[in-house]
Amino acid sequence: MFFSDTARHKQLFVLAIPMILSNITVPLLGMVDTAVIGHLDHAYYLGGSTVGAMIITCITWLCGFLRMTTTGLAAQAFGQKDAHQNLLVLIRGLMVAFLIGGFFILLQSPYIHGALYLSGGSEQVQFYAKQYSEIRVWGLPAALANLVLLGWLLGNHKAKAVMWILIFTNLVNLTLDIIFVLWLDWQVKGVAYATLIAEYSSVLLSFSVITYQFKGVIKTSIAEIRIKIFNKIALTSYFKLNRDILIRTLCLQSCFVFITFQGARLGDNVVAANAILMNFLLFISFGLDGIANAAEVMVGKAKGEKNFKQFKEVFKVSLFWTVMFALAYTLFFVVTGPFVVRLISDIEAVVHYADQYLPWIMILPLVACWSYLFDGIYIGLTQAKAMRNSMVLSTFGCFFPVWWILQNYENNGLWLAFSIFMIARGVTLAWHFKQKIWSKGFT
Repeated sequence: MFFSDTARHKQLFVLAIPMILSNITVPLLGMVDTAVIGHLDHAYYLGGSTVGAMIITCITWLCGFLRMTTTGLAAQAFGQKDAHQNLLVLIRGLMVAFLIGGFFILLQSPYIHGALYLSGGSEQVQFYAKQYSEIRVWGLPAALANLVLLGWLLGNHKAKAVMWILIFTNLVNLTLDIIFVLWLDWQVKGVAYATLIAEYSSVLLSFSVITYQFKGVIKTSIAEIRIKIFNKIALTSYFKLNRDILIRTLCLQSCFVFITFQGARLGDNVVAANAILMNFLLFISFGLDGIANAAEVMVGKAKGEKNFKQFKEVFKVSLFWTVMFALAYTLFFVVTGPFVVRLISDIEAVVHYADQYLPWIMILPLVACWSYLFDGIYIGLTQAKAMRNSMVLSTFGCFFPVWWILQNYENNGLWLAFSIFMIARGVTLAWHFKQKIWSKGFT
């Protein structure tokens, strides 16, 4: 019965394949950025760009609630066939995105200086991290708007449009990397400017796609939206949802930032090696997120239609393919991991450290895939409170205590703590899912 339901498998992959392809381009581009810097003469170029990127991208990751809530709410409005509500989701998300982006531009000096103080690292790493982050901060309004725009398109079953927008953005970034770094020799500044320009290019293209594909909806909805945009009850519900996902994301990013900063304290070569491994982790994450993103949209649509039978079918199909992709990722890194490390950097000390810690990346797909799947399911259901509670417990009940106990093992202790953290996320959400959703239905 499960494998004979080809329509459900096909529906998943119609959404998942474009998202897998587009999601994978993001870490691949990160690997290209890392490779361009990694082949310069000194490890501190790579260490500085990595710390600088973390200072800026931790904001966009913290604001991941913009993408998640937009996708979940848009998918439910799509299932309800409510065009007015659908457009309200987009406008509210963009308003919040531009406000947050503008806020960090205004406060960039104390934010960057405070982050650099916390990050540690050598004088050279600090210098290039500051140089990188002072350029990238001007792209925050665009980066946050992109979360909303792409999340809204995904929620409206426009996965192919999202794929082409991301491919275009990454090609712009890649082309400018080559021009700025390899031709003009701008070093770390070149990578930062390339990303900045690519972010604003993505916003322009996304607006063009939405205006073209949804111009009828926009015209018919605008009068009613003027009345509803500041509806107190709707705004309260929207910000509660965002608050819970923000807390969840804050916990997650505190772990990622801690890994980067703690690596910097262990030395330039360690932070550079961890930069390579974190790119591998992103490669894994965005691939598994392709299935999770498809599950978000299908679950949101099922909830909008109040079809619990359809929801159960979506969960089973998503679970099967999540496990298959996790196995494929593990096999890929077992077979090709050392070779890919050498493609990214030819600094012998960095390669040595990356090889030493590569086994952690080999096992991560299998221990972490459950958390990605349940994140997708819960975003589609807009069950942010459960996601928040799971993440708080996994972060402060597992990651930091385990690292504290194992800190004498240095980088190995850091990666073991992270692996246990990922396991805890999956276990806690699986328990809640079985007790509160699978047996009780939509609430």
